[in-house]
Amino acid sequence: MLQLFESLSAQVGPIFARYLVAALAVLSVAGALLGVLTLGFKKPLKGVWKTYRGWLVMVPVVLTTLYLGREAVIVGVTLLSILGFKEFARATGLYEDWWYTIVGYVGILVVGALVLMPDPRQGGHGWYGLFMAVPVYAIGLFLVVPVLRNRAKGQLQRVALSIVGFVYLGWMFGHLGFLANSEHAQGYLLYLCFAVPISDVAAFTSGKLFGKAKLRSEISPNKTWGGSLGALAVSMALPWLLRFSFPHFGWVELVLTGLIVGVGGQLGDLTISFIKRDLEIKDMGAAIPGHGGFLDRLDSLIFVAPLFFHMTRWFHNV
Repeated sequence: MLQLFESLSAQVGPIFARYLVAALAVLSVAGALLGVLTLGFKKPLKGVWKTYRGWLVMVPVVLTTLYLGREAVIVGVTLLSILGFKEFARATGLYEDWWYTIVGYVGILVVGALVLMPDPRQGGHGWYGLFMAVPVYAIGLFLVVPVLRNRAKGQLQRVALSIVGFVYLGWMFGHLGFLANSEHAQGYLLYLCFAVPISDVAAFTSGKLFGKAKLRSEISPNKTWGGSLGALAVSMALPWLLRFSFPHFGWVELVLTGLIVGVGGQLGDLTISFIKRDLEIKDMGAAIPGHGGFLDRLDSLIFVAPLFFHMTRWFHNV
């Protein structure tokens, strides 16, 4: 077994090999447990099986994209941003006005291009300066659309929705793609793609076991303080357990990483929850069986990505 792992590490790298083995182990154990509960204890778990099948599709796609490297990750993040913006536009009614939708798509493509291209003055991967400034230009362009169309009635709401959709899904989530420019990209990205879902599962499990007091009853009635604290506890432990992902991190970065995933992930989840509750819908889409839409699956990463990016840039540059 050790020789097999060493051979795998030599082919794909030690960090990727560890996460690959961990993913296979988690999926195998989860499948076996569901099988026992369904066949042995006759538990009605049709919905859980549907969610599990969704993971069986998503995990290989994510791992394959990360294995293919920088360009594949940036293109993948940009594509997910576009799909997420589309779900947001459909749910809010913004999709009915193609002027704003097209500007949003173009803005997201520009973000992806800035992450991919080198800085013309300093070189290296990613044009960081313009990437940070692009929301200013995008917001200005959204505000100019009503002027170009010579329209006023109902335009303020559409401008506001466009800005929220672009900044939230195009720019904030775009930080995940910028992490691919780091020399430690594989460790960073694999950690976030592993730790954020684990934190979500910890919140669900802790909430079922210890949850009584509602966390935010008007936004997400099923979330509890017990679940929130359980997710935070697991998130704080994971950077130390998976320290091989970023061996150059000191204790300060490890603590901040735990807080970013534990707090940022829950904020992202609650943000999408209040949007859905305001729109009176259950899911933002139905693209992923058992999970809803792309936004329903990515929500926790949208806050985590920029927070983690700027933390690592502060301490180690990206």
